[in-house]
This record gives sequence, structure tokens and C-alpha cells, in this order.
Amino acid sequence: MTGSDKLHLEILDRLSDVSAADWNALLSPNDGPFLKHEFLSALEETGCVGGNTGWQVAHLTLKQDGRLVGAMPLYLKQHSYGEFVFDWSWAQAYEQQGLNYYPKILCAIPFTPVQGSRILCGSESNQTRIQEALIDGLKSLLAENDLSSAHILFPMNSQAEYLREQGFLLRDSVQFHWQNQNFQSFEQFLSALTMKRRKNIRREREQVVREAISFQHVPGEDSNDQDWEFFFDCYQNTYLEHQSSPYLNESFFKLLAKRMPDNLHLIFAQRNGSPIAASLLVVDRPSSKVFGRYWGAIEHIPCLHFETAYYQAIEYCIAEGIQTFEGGAQGEHKMARGFLPTTIQSAHFIKDPRFAKAIGHFLDREHQGIGAYVDELAEHSPLKSTKVLP
Repeated sequence: MTGSDKLHLEILDRLSDVSAADWNALLSPNDGPFLKHEFLSALEETGCVGGNTGWQVAHLTLKQDGRLVGAMPLYLKQHSYGEFVFDWSWAQAYEQQGLNYYPKILCAIPFTPVQGSRILCGSESNQTRIQEALIDGLKSLLAENDLSSAHILFPMNSQAEYLREQGFLLRDSVQFHWQNQNFQSFEQFLSALTMKRRKNIRREREQVVREAISFQHVPGEDSNDQDWEFFFDCYQNTYLEHQSSPYLNESFFKLLAKRMPDNLHLIFAQRNGSPIAASLLVVDRPSSKVFGRYWGAIEHIPCLHFETAYYQAIEYCIAEGIQTFEGGAQGEHKMARGFLPTTIQSAHFIKDPRFAKAIGHFLDREHQGIGAYVDELAEHSPLKSTKVLP
């Protein structure tokens, strides 16, 4: 596909066709580690996407005079697994009408419910024109390939508003994030919570202490293959306990540790010097954020999950002066551990106007329901009230 004034759209079936330097030049400083060439290409090279995974690589790129000036990380999806925005009912509605919902186009970071840029154009002076060209190209893909829809998951707020103006429907999702209030210690963090939450957290931590468990923090640059092999055993075990298969493989984590060690931080729980559980943090220092990605254990111990995946991570954030800890998708139980609800959005373009209208009505109702849900959660905030009662 060719645009005017030497703008040229291309579809890439592998990110390695673009250099890391050229791709990463499209990212702004606060775009985080998940959009980096190193992360996305590692998914492809280790077979986590592509092949028969149902994630066909189809990155949309825009060049001007042969120079990469814009891109969108795109996948042709044959299912809705690994997205954290659930549209199975939409697919069922299509099927009931004898129509195909899949394949669909997805713009997202695979298996990663993290907000970020989805229309990449770096610091280009003609950003508006680049965005328009990419979105027009995305819509053309639907028409030219007879696809049902395009979905852009967790864009930045400004991009979500732009997409709404371009005819996309916006959908709300609720996540739970921990915010650092310049805490100097874990005890100071606890002091900001209600008495009930404080007592609960202390009780959970004491249970782990009674099991004679200690913790080791291993920065990515200090990690070795043995660390990642044990971490993967734990990660895989979490899926096996839920009778499912992990999306990521051991090769991916090892490759990521080689390419992006500064962005990784492992936490190991140990008993008598032997590891029994592990969790992984992805660190984004420019944005002062930490993302809790995966956790697992080879032995069941009450409250070990909360300590390894949450409390040790919060202590890390306090020690490092990190502002935000995102603990992953969903999970009301996080509120009892000091996390607060936040609403982020995804954007959906439905080609068939009849389905677009019906889904739009559904999303309007869902938006009202999520608003009421967040209001209800606010009534159960773990933080002390700042109001002066009469």
C-alpha cells in the first residue's frame, strides 16, 4: 500500500526485518520496556507468538523515503486468549449469525495488560499525519482481507481519545495499582492503611516468617541460567495448577535476561537455603514503574504468594524510590494489600455497522456498570480516610 508524498505502508511478518535502533527510535522515553524491539522480537524468536500459536505477526509499518517513521505492533488473531480484554461473547454473536469473527486484527503487547503507546511515531514532526496514515492503513487491512474487526488494547489516554474520534469504540478495564507516597519504609506504608488492613498484612507476613522463609532479590544483570530455570519451573507450575499451559517458554525468559537485564528483577523465597518460590518484576525506571508479571511456587505455604509477589515488591519499590507498582490484571484481593483501582481503556473498530451499533450499546451499559463498580470499590479503600468527621 502506498500513500501520498512518499509515505509507504508495509506489513512485516517478523520484527527482525527492522533494526532495533530504527524501531526503538519510534518510542518515547516513557513508553516502557514492553514496546522495545528486544522484548517483541524475543517473543517471536522463541515461538511464543507466530507458528500455530494463533498470534500471526503482522506489524504495520510506515516509511518515508525508505526511513521508518511510524509503526503499530499488530497480530492477526485466531482466538482471544492472552489479551485480558474479553470479547468471547462478541465472537459468539457473530457465529450465531453465521459470520466469522476470527481472524481479527489486534494491536497489543502479547500477554501483557500494560498501558502504553500503540501508534508509534517517536518525535517525528508530522505526528498527526503519521497517525492518520497508520489508522487509515489499519482500516484498509480490514476491508482488503475481509476481517471483522481491529482491537487496540490499553493505549495511552491521549491515543484512546484520538481513536474514539476515528470511529473506535472505547471499553473500560479495571486494574489495581500501588502508589508510593514517598514512603521511607514498609512500616510507614502500613501506617497509611486502615487498622484492619494493617493487621491483616502483618498477620500474613508473620505466617511466612514462622515458616522460616527468607528472600533473595536478584537484579537481572546478576541472574544466571539456573535462576531462570527455577523461575520458569515456578511460573509453569502456576499454570499447571490451573490445568492450563503457559504462554511463555523458558527460552523467552533466558533471551530476555540477555537482552534486557536492566529491566528485570527476580525475587526468590528460600527455606534452608533452597528456593521454593519466585516472582518476576519488570522495571521501568524512566517512568518510575514496576510491573509484577509472574509468580509461582513448588511448595504450598499460606500467604507465600502475597509476600513474594506483593510485599517484597512493595519493599523493593520503597527502597528504590519507584512511584507505581502495577500488579497485573484484575484481582480485587489486591485492594486488601494497599492497591487502588484504576480504569484504563481499549479501543475497538467493528467493520459491520450493525454489530458496531450493538456492541456500542453493550459497551455503554458496561461503562455504567464499571463506573458503579469502581465507586463501590472506593468505599472500601484500604487507605485511611482524610476526611474530618463531624
